[in-house]
Amino acid sequence: MNISVIGMGYVGCANALLLAQHNKVSIIDIDERKVKDFNSGILPIQDSMATKYLDEKELNVIATSSIIKGTKDADFIILALPTDFNESNNLYDTDVIESVINEIIILNNTATIIIKSTINIGFTRYVREKFNYKKIIFSPEFLREGHALEDNLNPSRIIVGDQSVEARSFSALLAQGADKQDIDILLTTPESAECI
Repeated sequence: MNISVIGMGYVGCANALLLAQHNKVSIIDIDERKVKDFNSGILPIQDSMATKYLDEKELNVIATSSIIKGTKDADFIILALPTDFNESNNLYDTDVIESVINEIIILNNTATIIIKSTINIGFTRYVREKFNYKKIIFSPEFLREGHALEDNLNPSRIIVGDQSVEARSFSALLAQGADKQDIDILLTTPESAECI
């Protein structure tokens, strides 16, 4: 599979490295320095296992700052973007995610978009309706900062907020990359996943 990951934080890097064991992965970030460093073997996060993995494993991953180049052939596009919490309205700021979804649909209208950012309850249904694009799925993360790859390799569970063929395929890709065997996989509704 061709997979794009947008965002080079803990979630983005951990997912890119996990999935690059068995798939072709592009990791995308607007920060040219992060892109250059990643392609030179330097991660923009502090995660000793991830650094060792990038250094020692045979991974099919490349970083780019071009969303066009990074997403044009993707089957799955993972959004690992910041959503700062706004204390005045008690909601996460999802403007960046909405902007990127709009751009992706213009560039690649066949890919399944996987949101791995923290979002508000009801957001998946909202963006599906707003963009008239049903292949948007939420999959929550359970990662510790500094141990993100370790947590992805040994997940307590995999949750995907959809029951489609694409959701099953994506959850299988996550399980394939993990070291842990017999992982509990829960395919649920978007709202149920968003509440976890």
